[in-house]
Order: sequence, then C-alpha cells, then structure tokens
Amino acid sequence: MAKKILVVDDAEFNRDLVIQLLQDEYEILVAMDGAEAIDKTFQDRPDLILMDLGMPVMDGWEATRQIKANDELKHIPIIAVTSHAMVGDEIEARKAGCDDYIPKPIDENELLRKVKKFLQ
Repeated sequence: MAKKILVVDDAEFNRDLVIQLLQDEYEILVAMDGAEAIDKTFQDRPDLILMDLGMPVMDGWEATRQIKANDELKHIPIIAVTSHAMVGDEIEARKAGCDDYIPKPIDENELLRKVKKFLQ
C-alpha cells in the first residue's frame, strides 16, 4: 500500500508541482490551509505532511503546533515547504515542530531525497 503524503499549500501552482513529483510513488492528499490540514490529518492519518507556512485561515506555523501537540498525531513528520527562507526561519519552523525544512522555489531533488528519508 502506498504511503500517504498530505500536501498543504494555498497556491495551486505549488501544490501541482509537488503532486506531479510524488504522485507516481505515493498517495497524495491535499489541503489548502492549516485548518483543513488539521482536519485531514485527523481523518486520513498521513505518513508525512509537506506544510506551507504562509497561508490564509490558519497558517502552517499554527497547524504544525496543533498537530505536534496532539498525542495521536505528533509522530507524523512535518516538512516545512516555504518561501519563508530568511535567516532564522528554519529555526522558527523547527521550534513550531517541523521535522525538516525545504525553501521555495523547491529543489526537486532535495524534496525527493527528504521525502524518502522520512518514509523509508
């Protein structure tokens, strides 16, 4: 059975890019904001979450904190995939609970390498 990856991003272009890279090997779930990401994480129990940090409704920072605060969900690895690529943003993402960090624009090889690292 294919591993499930939840792709959380409010920008269709970014979602489509990640989906195209991963859909042959993984089952892809999609959320458009942090609130939807939390709902889908509870419902579908993905094996990995790729979390944009800057989104409307609820941002990825808060969604990550809430997922990691839940005993049933906190084991799910979260990789921040974000244009928040300033010095210190990776540290803040990790403080919020992200297990890894990929800056945008996405380096496809780096994304594939990190996804495989968490899902083997």
